[in-house]
Amino acid sequence: MSTFSDATAAFGGYDYHRALERTETFFWRFCDDYLELVKIRAYRGGAAGRSAQAALSTALSVLLRLFAPFMPFVTEEVWSWWQEGSVHRASWPVAGEFLDAARGADPAVLDVAGAVLADIRKAKSAEKKSQRHEVLSLVVEDQPDLIATLLRAETDVRHAGGVIDLVVKQGKDRSVRVELAPDAPMPV
Repeated sequence: MSTFSDATAAFGGYDYHRALERTETFFWRFCDDYLELVKIRAYRGGAAGRSAQAALSTALSVLLRLFAPFMPFVTEEVWSWWQEGSVHRASWPVAGEFLDAARGADPAVLDVAGAVLADIRKAKSAEKKSQRHEVLSLVVEDQPDLIATLLRAETDVRHAGGVIDLVVKQGKDRSVRVELAPDAPMPV
C-alpha cells in the first residue's frame, strides 16, 4: 500500500498515529535517499536539473499536505512561500501525483542507490566522520541486474556520497566496501 493510500485509510479509521508514522517514514526516506541523490543535479540546471526540480516541487507539495493536519501553522507558512491559497484548502494528495512527476522513472533505481548511500552513511558514522567526508573508494558487488540499476544512478551516487573512485563487480551476493579518504593534515 502506498504512503498516500495508507495515510488516507488511517485518517478514515481515526488512526492518526499511523497516518503520521507513514508520512514521517516517507519523509525521512525521501530526504535521506532521493533528496541527497538529486540535489546536485537540481542545482546544476539543464534538462536533468529541471526534472529533479519538478520532482522536488511535487514532493514538497505532497509532504506539506500530508503533514498539514499535524503541523498546521508550519505547513501553512511554507505553503505560502510558493503556493497561492491555503494548504488546508488544497486537495489531499493521491499517488497519481508522484506517478505523473516520476513518469518513466524506475523505483528500483532509488532502492538500489539508496541502499548504497545507507552503507556509505553507516561507514562514515562508524568512523565518526562528517557525512561530507570524501570516500576514496567504494566497491559494490552485486547481482548483474542490480549493478546495472546502480549504474543508472552512478553520477548521483558519486555526488551524494562524495565518492572519488567507484568500482562495481558482478557477483552472487551483495557486498559494499567503503574506504574513506584520509583526514587532511591540520594547518600549522
